[in-house]
Amino acid sequence: MSNVPKEQETTTFAESLIPTSFYTIIKEERIFLGLIGMFFFIAGVAFPYAEIAMWVGFVFAGYSAIANDSIQTIGTFIASNDDKKWWVLWLYIGGIFLVTVTVSWYMYGGDVSYQRLASKGFSDAPREFTFLQVAAPIFLLILTRMRMPVSTTFLLLSCFAASASDIQSVLGKSLQGYFIAFAAGLIVWLLVTKVLEKRFTGKAKSFWLPVQWITSGSLWAVWVMQDAANIAVYLPRSLSVGQFLGFSLFIFFGLGILFYLRGDKIQRIVTEKSRVTDIRSATIIDFIYAILLVYKLSISTIPMSTTWVFLGLLAGREMGISIRDSQDMGKPMPKVLRMIGKDLLYALIGLLVSMILAVAINPDVRDELLQIVGY
Repeated sequence: MSNVPKEQETTTFAESLIPTSFYTIIKEERIFLGLIGMFFFIAGVAFPYAEIAMWVGFVFAGYSAIANDSIQTIGTFIASNDDKKWWVLWLYIGGIFLVTVTVSWYMYGGDVSYQRLASKGFSDAPREFTFLQVAAPIFLLILTRMRMPVSTTFLLLSCFAASASDIQSVLGKSLQGYFIAFAAGLIVWLLVTKVLEKRFTGKAKSFWLPVQWITSGSLWAVWVMQDAANIAVYLPRSLSVGQFLGFSLFIFFGLGILFYLRGDKIQRIVTEKSRVTDIRSATIIDFIYAILLVYKLSISTIPMSTTWVFLGLLAGREMGISIRDSQDMGKPMPKVLRMIGKDLLYALIGLLVSMILAVAINPDVRDELLQIVGY
């Protein structure tokens, strides 16, 4: 008779059937995978009933979009304030969110998206839902868990696009934003690496804390003005008081979970970059990013992937630091190029998933895209 404990025999047998690395992932993520399975089941039950489906889709979209996009808005804020209590950071960022969406709701007759959804293809609230429209945010949750900085604008809004041209408009504005941000990051850090970053040694002076909090708060408010559309797309374009309270309070408490988890796994996209935990460097990143978003927000109401803008800014920054000071502060150029390539690859994977969902959901979009590629 074998002296191996029964539990060990079971584990050994399971590992003999499944590759060890895959088995380990399943074991570590069993709770998450169980939740994902439950969410798909809920989406399948809810989608035929529009009044229920819109809130189920919103709940999924609300947390998944905030969790994925947190890296670009509050990622540097979390990284550089690791010594602060999580609930202090939450109340500050959550309070700004409530004020920002309340202003939009009041000014635009119940619209919480600052009229981002007023553009062609998104102006009408959906009256019926497909399974994939309700389940789309679940795919975003999976990609977020895999630390992929996906464009929530592409993945969520493309499911509701009326035509392929609507997706092209969003894609064009987002690509333009990436290259503008890349150029801005490269130029700024080529100029400031030697002058400013060299001085960012030792403990930051006390005035940097309020400066960073004001800058990060402003960036967060501008981001909400741009990307609230990705969450509100499931809901009526004009929310009643009760609907608005449901919308705003759910996101507010979802932010609390996110801050409690300190950004969760996707936060690594930020922390692997050079010196982002320094409050001074984080402030400069947030300031430039906020200016870029204000610029893109003001020239057009067409939704845009803020994720691509943020990745472009970080890519330009890393390259600028490497060119100017790879020996001391920056990473070697080959490592920088690999990092930029990895982030871009993940963003493109998200874009591919978005296009697959859009094609599967909307036959008109499918026909237009086939015509574009020559079929």
